Amino acid sequence: MSTTATRTTPGPAGRRGGRGPGGVRPGAPRPAAGPAPSRTPARTATARTTPTRTAPAGTATARTAPPGGTTASVTRAPLPPHILFAERLLAVLSGERPVHWMLGQTVGEAYDQLIRLAPATPLRARGARPVVRRCGGFPLRPGVVEAFASIAAGEQVRAMAFRLEQGTDRKWRCAAVELGSERH
Repeated sequence: MSTTATRTTPGPAGRRGGRGPGGVRPGAPRPAAGPAPSRTPARTATARTTPTRTAPAGTATARTAPPGGTTASVTRAPLPPHILFAERLLAVLSGERPVHWMLGQTVGEAYDQLIRLAPATPLRARGARPVVRRCGGFPLRPGVVEAFASIAAGEQVRAMAFRLEQGTDRKWRCAAVELGSERH
């Protein structure tokens, strides 16, 4: 559940509400000439309410009450890469996203495998939206993870296996994708 909080920040001082210098609306009668009031360099700041941004994708924010009784915002660690890629692959192989959405997130033959698999939308089910039911990963060596996911849509359950490799830029990319046979 994503909530949007608001915060109060100081806004710009000076012109407000369409008023010109001195707080007089343009075209309004000016006060009678007299001794000029002294101007001080001190400005007063006005308060403005702006929405704060929600947590970035892959992170979750929870509201907890610490022992003091007030509510604080706690940001959890980002999801492991194999869980994020299971969701991304599911989106492509169920037809929710186009194949080119994974273009920068694949290496080697994985993109070609997706091009062959995606047109048939093998993970799309009639009626129920497919979801990742279970996902796990096994690190083979630093920077390489073999992962699996079970995809459920109504009564139908499918298996998906994929390999992730971490590049020199520290980004994870999918290197291979395989789907298990259909099971009812």
